[in-house]
Amino acid sequence: MKKSGKIFLKKLKSLLNKMLHHEDFTKYEKARILGARALQIAMNAPLLIKINQEDLEKIKFDALKIAEVELNSDILPISVKKPFPEKKEEALKRVKDVKLSEKETEDLEAKEEEEIAKEGDIMALANPEDEAEDFEEEGGSEEE
Repeated sequence: MKKSGKIFLKKLKSLLNKMLHHEDFTKYEKARILGARALQIAMNAPLLIKINQEDLEKIKFDALKIAEVELNSDILPISVKKPFPEKKEEALKRVKDVKLSEKETEDLEAKEEEEIAKEGDIMALANPEDEAEDFEEEGGSEEE
């Protein structure tokens, strides 16, 4: 193997080790790992690290604290898979602008206004004139 290939493999291994090290986990990944391990410990799974009775009493046999000790000691066999984005080697294409004449633009706007008016009729939108009529029918006045 060439010298450059060996250097590349070393860099790749160190990068993978950094990715799997617990300090590179996001707070969400840490929470998920700790929660999963704490649940296992609470369900009487064997501890992966030896903790004496005195230390267990200090942390009050808390499964979450035990899981945290295991995570900090890099003993947990739990890993997080982080997918890398795929490379795409396509040339970017420019979007074609559709140019409309003023007449076409006005026609489109008129059609949209008609649709809005029809939807307003269907939904029975209140008109100020209708509200004034209803108010007068009820016998109310604006000064009370």
